[in-house]
Amino acid sequence: MGGFAIGTTEFATMSLLRYFAQDLHVDEPTAGHVISAYALGVVVGAPIIAVLSARLARRTLLIALMGLFALANGLSALAPTYHWMLVFRFLSGLPHGAYFGIATLVAASLVPTEKRTQAVGRVLLGLTVATIVGVPLANWLGQAFGWRWGFAVVAVLALTCAALIAAFAPRDRAAVGASPLRELGALRSGQVWLTLAIGAIGFGGLFAVYTYLGSTLIDVTGVAPYRVPFVLAAFGIGMTAGNLIVPRFADHALMPTAGAVLVWSAAVLALYPLASANFWTVTLDVFAIGVGGALGTVLQTRLMDVAGEAQSLAAALNHSAFNVANALGPWLGGMAIAAGCGLASTGYVGCALALAGLAVWGISLAVARATPSRSAVRGP
Repeated sequence: MGGFAIGTTEFATMSLLRYFAQDLHVDEPTAGHVISAYALGVVVGAPIIAVLSARLARRTLLIALMGLFALANGLSALAPTYHWMLVFRFLSGLPHGAYFGIATLVAASLVPTEKRTQAVGRVLLGLTVATIVGVPLANWLGQAFGWRWGFAVVAVLALTCAALIAAFAPRDRAAVGASPLRELGALRSGQVWLTLAIGAIGFGGLFAVYTYLGSTLIDVTGVAPYRVPFVLAAFGIGMTAGNLIVPRFADHALMPTAGAVLVWSAAVLALYPLASANFWTVTLDVFAIGVGGALGTVLQTRLMDVAGEAQSLAAALNHSAFNVANALGPWLGGMAIAAGCGLASTGYVGCALALAGLAVWGISLAVARATPSRSAVRGP
């Protein structure tokens, strides 16, 4: 439920942009800064909250994070001006990374070690299902009743999540010896940084294509606007399938699975410019690109192996890394388009990023095999 609420507001804001831009009396490029403000909140909030909340019980922290998320989205629905909207979207982003990080740690703690990645995948299913159901719902509400309802419904979902956590999550206590300084210890691990770099770079390819997908479908594929949501849904279905299937392999061979996902992503992204000429081939390829989204789940488990006692910070930083990818991919894709390479060239940009992520994966694997420590050997 928490992942569904977060995924709905993160992606639906893009589809509601033109509506709140008109109401708040700014042009669409300026209104786009609202999306950037949310992403900045994720990047800033994830490490700070993870460090400062080190002595809190995870159940208590999850309830507090969803409470803050509900409040910030409720305020977004009431934003009187553009500048207040910027502030409220920044606040909305603050709990994002920390929530996912802590939620996946709780889920992994409730299952045997050999099923950790599957548990993480189940938590992130809320995010993938949001791209299929939540985003269209919020967009419909925004069109039918006003954009503010798109944010109001997210606030209700977040409050529902807080209530469910209070009712069903196991009561726990903060780990013995937990402290902000111990969490900061994660930053001393080279493997933590390498794992974060795999996601920040390798995941950028997916965002390079997704950001410009609607424009590509209309201007290159030549489909009618009403068919675009079907392709976007195919992407969400691909992500959901990936998070159900890939973790089963990752629980038996974590790092090989991460490498295989990157190779898969590079291949299907390279096919995107060719597939974009036809509605059915591009839909199938976009589904396959979505499957590559399971990389986030695999890397989340990898961080559990290499972070030592600093689990919360490392887990939260994973989502900061993916928001870096969310900035890097569209930026490079936009450069290719501006250079006259065409909208479909984002597939080649994405392929290059996936291969670059694969190169970092290779370095991480080589370093782990050369270092006979428990945390390094365990991952591969």
